[in-house]
Amino acid sequence: MVDRFAIAPLLIPIALDMRVPISAVAVAATAYFISYGVGQPVWGFLSDRVGRVKIIRIGLGIAAAGCALSALAPSVELLIAARILTGVSICAILPTCLVYIGDRVPFALRHGVIADVLAAVAIGTAAGSLAAGLLAHFASWRLMFVIPALVGAVVVHQLRRLPESRGAALTGGPFQQLKQVVRRPWATFLILFALPEGAVVLGFLTYFAPALESTGTSTALAGLVVAMYGVAVLVFTQIVKRMASRVPAWVPVVVGGVMAIGGYVVAALDQHLLAIFLASVLVGGCYSFMHSTLQAWITDVAPEVRGAATALFVACAFTGGGIGTAFGATLVQSSAYRELFLVAAALTAPVVVVAAIARTRYRGTVSAPEPSIAAS
Repeated sequence: MVDRFAIAPLLIPIALDMRVPISAVAVAATAYFISYGVGQPVWGFLSDRVGRVKIIRIGLGIAAAGCALSALAPSVELLIAARILTGVSICAILPTCLVYIGDRVPFALRHGVIADVLAAVAIGTAAGSLAAGLLAHFASWRLMFVIPALVGAVVVHQLRRLPESRGAALTGGPFQQLKQVVRRPWATFLILFALPEGAVVLGFLTYFAPALESTGTSTALAGLVVAMYGVAVLVFTQIVKRMASRVPAWVPVVVGGVMAIGGYVVAALDQHLLAIFLASVLVGGCYSFMHSTLQAWITDVAPEVRGAATALFVACAFTGGGIGTAFGATLVQSSAYRELFLVAAALTAPVVVVAAIARTRYRGTVSAPEPSIAAS
């Protein structure tokens, strides 16, 4: 997550350093998101076969190399290539972690455990945004990519101690796994629905930092303000953890959706410090309430191919985020931040309505009981 959220405060510093338009650097962010999405199904299929922990270690090792190459890139073209390598490998980590939880934690307890993972996501998110702004302002944007490279290498070594987990015994190849996923109507719905949901939750917020910088705010301060997104996720996920077993699942979906609409409207009305601060907090709330609910949901809809289903869901979410970022680049080039965030708010409204209605109609997967393995 440090790597995932580092790019937003760095768009303008990289553009100035490499003497290219910000839209050219935005391609690096878009390429990262799309490669993150494209790589998901491959890792998901493999995790069902060779094991979750092994896939996390392989993906993280390659991603560490990609981050190192990003730090050394002499041109925007090579930076884009390095970000593609990083995105297509680092995408193995978070969804496989969710699948690992799905293997080891009963569904009734799963949302709370996933909230703990999202707390770690929040810390990485805040650290990535804050460190990127500070390092770009006081030192060099290149140092921001050195950090995840070093941390990744250490974690690859440490993960050798984590007990392995695999899905049920599988027959046939990836196409057979895909067929098993699409036979589940709710799995198909969630995977396709992740495209617009990903644009709302992961795509448009990339431009909070550039919007704030466009008003004359320094990169360091912009990074600090946008880091409040991560702080908000950290706080709100603890609330979600406590309420998950007490309220219907559609409630956090609606709460998160309303927060996102409010956040994007605020950002559309004003791009100065207080407004972007509030927008970052509100969209962070959307990630905690709505997105975490959908993440827990996808781990239940096709338990026999949980790795593939979860990977496809995250793939579409990040592909949607990439589409949102690519669309935003066309407006950001002309500094049309108001129009960009109004579009984001308008898209969020139907996404929330559909998600809430669908979740009320879900009655659980008809499948063999899963073993209850206590999470360590």
